[in-house]
Amino acid sequence: MKFLVVLAVAIACVSADVSHIVKDESSAPIVKSDYEISPEGNFQYAYETGNGIYAQGQGVVKNANSEYPSLELQGGYRYTAPNGEPIEVSYVAGENGFEPQGSHLPVAPPTPEPILRALAYLAANPPPAEVVRAGPAPPKPAYG
Repeated sequence: MKFLVVLAVAIACVSADVSHIVKDESSAPIVKSDYEISPEGNFQYAYETGNGIYAQGQGVVKNANSEYPSLELQGGYRYTAPNGEPIEVSYVAGENGFEPQGSHLPVAPPTPEPILRALAYLAANPPPAEVVRAGPAPPKPAYG
């Protein structure tokens, strides 16, 4: 009899509805999807899902006919974090790397005042140019 009670409780736990606790967002419908690409390699895209995820971006090929072509991207995305906070990010990616911006991203502390003064002093007082003498090198001192 105890076995049947334990089995019934186990079946009840396994079949419990936990949909209000765990969200399966893998089956969110695609509400909007747009993608265009040009023969030169430039592109743009945008999509939105039924659970509030949105992303858009565009890419431009720079120096396409040179030895070193590059791709410059800019775009953004937004979604709701598991804690309910809305997250929105805009970005640029190119020669300087990935540069995101968003109110939730950490910000570096300001540069300390002594460092700023030292940098200003170094900029105002560059080291002297090296003196180059014409003719033979001076004799080395004799130690003895």
